[in-house]
Amino acid sequence: MAYLLFIDECGQDHKKTPYEVLAGISIHDSALWQLIQEIKSREYFYFGDFYNNDKQELKARKLLKNKIFRLASQSPKFESDLLPALAKDCLAHGPNSTRTEITALAQAKLIFLEELFDILKKYRCQVFASIINYRNPSPTLPILDWSQIDWLRRDYAYLFERFFYFLEDENQKTMSDEMGIVIFDELEKIKSHILLEQMTGYFQKTNKGRQRSNFIIPEPFFVHSDLTTGVFVADIIAYCINYAFRLDSMTEPKRDELDKYISPICDMRYLAKRVIPPINKTGLSEIWSIAYIS
Repeated sequence: MAYLLFIDECGQDHKKTPYEVLAGISIHDSALWQLIQEIKSREYFYFGDFYNNDKQELKARKLLKNKIFRLASQSPKFESDLLPALAKDCLAHGPNSTRTEITALAQAKLIFLEELFDILKKYRCQVFASIINYRNPSPTLPILDWSQIDWLRRDYAYLFERFFYFLEDENQKTMSDEMGIVIFDELEKIKSHILLEQMTGYFQKTNKGRQRSNFIIPEPFFVHSDLTTGVFVADIIAYCINYAFRLDSMTEPKRDELDKYISPICDMRYLAKRVIPPINKTGLSEIWSIAYIS
């Protein structure tokens, strides 16, 4: 038995995004298939087989871009028994779609994502993320040439640290020794090899890494995002965090219309408590699973 951590990123190309985000969604393997079936069922309900048959990948930037919210607000919400048929008609008619069909499809995309987050919460998924301001990065985050360095970048290390704390706490509560399996959206082959080598070095050659390999398998899996529901979900979460999750120290502009998706993401954060002398010499420190690295 194991917890699977599906990871994707948003903003690594540094094009118009507020931040650079590495995000993951964790689910227990015993619940994974049920979760996939429910998400696929809602996708089929609103969109039919369009995204499967046309080999078009469902991506956050297609579902949540500003235009979708503008189109969805063109008319009052359609009745739930009318919306799916109109959305599918829009996909079938393409550029010949009517204004009503276009509006319905936009509304269907937003409602589908609301239901997706309900499913994630139902199966007790946990969200993990590291956020970087690439416009003013820390000197310890060489973000422009990460693939040329020999050590694991801090945003990856922070993500694995939070995942480890979650696994450690869960195993203590259940008196078990379940492992964590890391699953990445496939990168370019050379970058995938470099990341694999960096993770190997971290988990096998550093004290913290060796400790965390007690619960995290050091060798990740790389999958195609368009074929893997878990990575699709991680893509949605990374996008929402990038554009709408804000702490007091995060000053880049946000999109308020995404707040309804940020609320369930915040509910799925994990709070660990540990004794960390450099932070708190007298008691436990709170460590949230979404970290802003400033």
